[in-house]
Amino acid sequence: MPTDASPGPSGAPASRAELPTRAHLPVQDPHGHGGPRDEPAAPVLDIVIPVHNEEKDLPPSVRRLHDHLTRTFPYRFRITIADNASTDTTPRIGAGLAAHVPDVTYVRLEEKGRGRALRTVWSASDAPVLAYMDVDLSTDLNALLPLVAPLISGHSDLAIGSRLARAARVVRGPKREFVSRSYNLVLRGSLHARFSDAQCGFKALRADVARELLPLVEDTGWFFDTEMLVLAQRAGLRIHEVPVDWIDDPESTVRILRTATDDLRGVWRVGRALAVGALPLDRLARPFGDDPRDRELPGVPGGLARQLVGFCAVGVLSTLFHLLLYSGFRTFTGSQAANAGALLLSAVATTAANRRLTFGVRGRAHAVRHQAQGLLVFAIGLALTSGSLAALDAATRQPAHSAELAVLVGANLAATVLRFLLLRSWVFPDRTRATARTRLTEPPRPAEPEHPTSPHDPRTPR
Repeated sequence: MPTDASPGPSGAPASRAELPTRAHLPVQDPHGHGGPRDEPAAPVLDIVIPVHNEEKDLPPSVRRLHDHLTRTFPYRFRITIADNASTDTTPRIGAGLAAHVPDVTYVRLEEKGRGRALRTVWSASDAPVLAYMDVDLSTDLNALLPLVAPLISGHSDLAIGSRLARAARVVRGPKREFVSRSYNLVLRGSLHARFSDAQCGFKALRADVARELLPLVEDTGWFFDTEMLVLAQRAGLRIHEVPVDWIDDPESTVRILRTATDDLRGVWRVGRALAVGALPLDRLARPFGDDPRDRELPGVPGGLARQLVGFCAVGVLSTLFHLLLYSGFRTFTGSQAANAGALLLSAVATTAANRRLTFGVRGRAHAVRHQAQGLLVFAIGLALTSGSLAALDAATRQPAHSAELAVLVGANLAATVLRFLLLRSWVFPDRTRATARTRLTEPPRPAEPEHPTSPHDPRTPR
């Protein structure tokens, strides 16, 4: 499985750290044969079961999962019991299972937190596919192979079980159903989540993705996997959903009110970080270098359709914002001053919105320069709209307010096309594509003559 950075669309090395190209994991004997004779092959799948004071459910659940994997899973696997600060007999039971059941290991953490347990075990695992499930095994285990198959094949980056998908079959009480659906509605409305079930304890991801994604996740509790999914979606990673059969555990010890409160705090923290561009998600953008949207097609400008949609949406809101400001300023000043003030304020907001939403520029780098360039674009819009108002004043001594608004709408529409072209080609140019095109059009450099190298020459292969 490749581990080094993949080339960009042009074939040249990428300028930022990128994840390796997706690849189907090699076929492996489920018993670990096929590697060096005295070295058993590493497991393909590492399933973590995070537990805290689960002395009752742990033994039957681990044995049931082990039996299912032994009978149905075509690759080698490992079951890792991640004990986060249990105070009952769970440590003794977990260590006993690891000693007597093949392919079961036990890890003890002295601090509580499901997210902390998952991060610790996943970060140390040598398996290329990582998963976790709740100890009560509420999810039908027949969904496990469909969950990890897209990760093994290289098709997807993360996979989640969904109790809210149309094909899911779920048995649980109305209170938990209401809380779960309400929480996912909050995620869709506040963080624009496109996955259907953030809280299902049945998830998996590729290890190469985990190495880049987990350092960005701050939460160590129940919000951990929700934060991971939101960041993965924003970074452009592919999330596969599997409808599951789920039977709720009536003896679950999860405190719904406390968990919901902590989750809402996490939603606020992540939403604020995304809004100000504080997360370095650009290092995961186009993460594998094999995105078909990065391919150069004759006569098809890359990303133009998406940028037009974003620009039109921002433009509609900007026009309404400008007209609202103009109407407010017009009550105590002249039309030219009201238009200039409204256009200045809306220009700053529009540049920021286009920077983030239309052209996908994250972080604070070059933000001041972008605003300065945006103000120059604003000056062009001001000239067009002010000239239109001056022409209206020259034609009619006392134009009606509705006529002024109609003229402003027409002038704004005329300036919009020019504004988009300037933003796309000057303020927010796609330097990656420009560099790729330059490399494609440059004549090949002549090969350097080969010279014998000494053992101390840094170019000598070691």
